[in-house]
Amino acid sequence: MSSSVGAVVVTGCSSGIGQATAALLARRGHTVYATARQRQSLAALEAAGCRTLSLDVTDEDSMRAAVDTVVSEAGAVGALVNNAGYSQSGALETLALDDVRRQFETNVFGLLRMCQLVLPSMRQQGRGRIVNVSSMGANFTFPGGGSYHATKYAVEALSDALRFEVAGFGVGVSIVQPGIIRTSFSERAVAEVPKPAAEAGPYDDFNASVARATQTVYEQGALARLGGDAEDVAKVIARAITARRAPIRVRVTPSAHYLVNQRRLMPDRVWDRFLRTQFPTPAVASVPPQPAPAAES
Repeated sequence: MSSSVGAVVVTGCSSGIGQATAALLARRGHTVYATARQRQSLAALEAAGCRTLSLDVTDEDSMRAAVDTVVSEAGAVGALVNNAGYSQSGALETLALDDVRRQFETNVFGLLRMCQLVLPSMRQQGRGRIVNVSSMGANFTFPGGGSYHATKYAVEALSDALRFEVAGFGVGVSIVQPGIIRTSFSERAVAEVPKPAAEAGPYDDFNASVARATQTVYEQGALARLGGDAEDVAKVIARAITARRAPIRVRVTPSAHYLVNQRRLMPDRVWDRFLRTQFPTPAVASVPPQPAPAAES
């Protein structure tokens, strides 16, 4: 089975889902190219049998060089796992646009460009698999996560269009939607929440609550018990690559199924009321009445 897949390129392998996926595929006998911005972070995967490459999905030259290396050594890219990504959290009004652009460059534009770069060799050999790692958050939006959720909605749209466009060339496209996964993802998400300015702002309490909620959900909240580990996602990705017919959309962990179904059943205003039980509502702070100025004598 592994020999029919060909070379597998996995992005974002320095930790979490990417690291687990590359390691699992290597154990199963696949030729795996594990990639990350810093190649030295991949030493453990290299020791586990992966070939390693430096690849920054926000840099055109880096992406092109990595794909060219794989095609030169293996003849073609047999499968691509677009895993690189992170969460930019915080009230939208407080986000620097450069940070939002960086989020989209990593989660969306880099993913699309990698697809564009691997497809010529896949079309030439008449087969291939692309697995785009999305999120349960492509089905609903949490306050404070607008930027991140927007990138995952975009990944879904691109993947659905791509699936139709490349099927005739023998290329299958799958979307994997992890739920709550116990990785360093929450640490990065909390770190990306904008810090309060020297002067108090209207979203300070809200952003602090988003940071606390993110940490709680991933580490100790009730939903954490419905979560999973990076290896759970890796197994789903491995099946998507090797299945006779590429699955279209796969959710991973009970938390993903629970929250997606909950959102589906709730009208928008009911969902908003539910969110108010989980997040503070930013609003104009109440100002105590000021005494009337004394009349001049």
